[in-house]
Amino acid sequence: MTTTDTTAETGRDFIRDIVQADLDSGKHKTVVTRFPPEPNGYLHIGHAKSIALNFGIAQEFGGRCHLRFDDTNPAKEEQEYIDSIQADVRWLGYDWADNLFYASDYFDRLYNWAEGLIKAGLAYVDDQSQEEIRTSRGTLTEPGKNSPFRDRPVEENLDLFRRMKAGEFPNGARVLRAKIDMAAGNINLRDPVLYRILHAHHPRTGDAWSIYPSYDYAHGQSDAIEGITHSICTLEFEDHRPLYDWFLDKLPVPSHPHQYEFARLNLTYTLLSKRVLTRLVQEGHVSGWNDPRMPTIAGLKRRGVPPAAVREFVKRIGVAKSNSVVDVGMLEFCIREELNRTALRRMAVLRPLKVVIENYPEGQVEELEAINHPDDPSAGTRKIAFGRELYIEQDDFMENPPKKFFRLSPGTEVRLRYAYFIKCREVIKNAAGDIVELRCTYDPATKGGNAPDGRKVKATMHWLPAAQSKPAEIRIYNQLFANPAPDAANFAADLNPNSLEILEDARIEPAIAESNSDAPMQFERQGYFVRDPDSRPDKLVFNRTIGLRDSFAKEVAKG
Repeated sequence: MTTTDTTAETGRDFIRDIVQADLDSGKHKTVVTRFPPEPNGYLHIGHAKSIALNFGIAQEFGGRCHLRFDDTNPAKEEQEYIDSIQADVRWLGYDWADNLFYASDYFDRLYNWAEGLIKAGLAYVDDQSQEEIRTSRGTLTEPGKNSPFRDRPVEENLDLFRRMKAGEFPNGARVLRAKIDMAAGNINLRDPVLYRILHAHHPRTGDAWSIYPSYDYAHGQSDAIEGITHSICTLEFEDHRPLYDWFLDKLPVPSHPHQYEFARLNLTYTLLSKRVLTRLVQEGHVSGWNDPRMPTIAGLKRRGVPPAAVREFVKRIGVAKSNSVVDVGMLEFCIREELNRTALRRMAVLRPLKVVIENYPEGQVEELEAINHPDDPSAGTRKIAFGRELYIEQDDFMENPPKKFFRLSPGTEVRLRYAYFIKCREVIKNAAGDIVELRCTYDPATKGGNAPDGRKVKATMHWLPAAQSKPAEIRIYNQLFANPAPDAANFAADLNPNSLEILEDARIEPAIAESNSDAPMQFERQGYFVRDPDSRPDKLVFNRTIGLRDSFAKEVAKG
């Protein structure tokens, strides 16, 4: 596990209080937690909360945290997901050292224990279909009905279970169920399924198995085998805890972990259902699991979100016992706060408008000094070329401006960042009436941005030299969903049609183009941006991580 302080969650919560009490009482000498993902998709920001909690607790209390893949459903699991999960945990700043495990490591032991349940009269093979089992389980107000196969003799159950393992039966023909209580108030105790037949190639065990354990059966026993002291789950597993304990009580496990539940993460404008995320990818609503609009950790990374910002967000929302919805603005605040502190400043013109400074000598180029970070002198400075022809943002000019428009307009004077005052003299339009060029003049005495006579201007604008700047594609990302509470059952209806805008004719500083850094940077007055993996030397591509302020929320509020 990492030893850096930056990855530790600070503060107290009810789970940490429990851990501290267990250590103080001598119940446990060492804390052992685990993060147990199913490798059937990419991790999302909700998993980041669980990762930070499990690894953070182990780190703070001098214990260890295991990374264990609950790989019990090969029909949906792939090596790609296993690799991505490991990469995501490391990106967040955590390390499991030598403690990498798989539920499949325990398949033989789990099978033998299942045979032990059969021999003890606590499990039986059921020939009912999945639908028959579901309907006979009852409801919250009505008890279930015993399976007609519930009282099969032990020897018959053993024979059938061994033949299931040998691959004699097709998928769905039979299951192994625990014999608990079909009238139990907790539906999870109404003879749950322990094993189902599944003829599928497993990423690690190949074709060695034709039956696979259920999550409920494999999970607690895997915890026990690994000596987990605190099995930390989200609230939807609270009703499963009696079953978790039932297995541990009935089986010869080497330890008896305790399960604790905390509230899962829910965010506005976001869906974290793995089913929905899978459909978003499969149906082409996004470009893949790492699309920067996705709430996956891979998507956040590609978008340029720093791992420190995710850790800070998790720390701020805390660990609670009841579910709630967190405003995505809190995550965005953490991202902006971290990037404002760490990101170098650069200039980029996203929608260029040409400016010709008529009184600047033709062919002359001078180098101006620009700071790399206003709050960090150690970041140094860089040189930017200044010449007769420049680019400014289209939005920074209006031919007929309203009141309180302080940027460039005919006859007004503005400051160019690090450079001079300029004044617009003439507007050039094409045949369609579109503005294509501005003719301006500059004041040579205002070099550096101040006038010797003390006159003031109300706007400072960024710019780029036409000849020295480089072309780039800029991808402007907004929220994937336009509805703050998107409907998981009909998510396509809530998709934001403006979640991605591609600007193909942007211009960037040479310093940006020449750098091979993957670190996010601030494009002054625009937001924070990062180089995309699609970027090539001959086709530079940058993603907007986040704007300098929440313009998306303002647009939504307007309706």
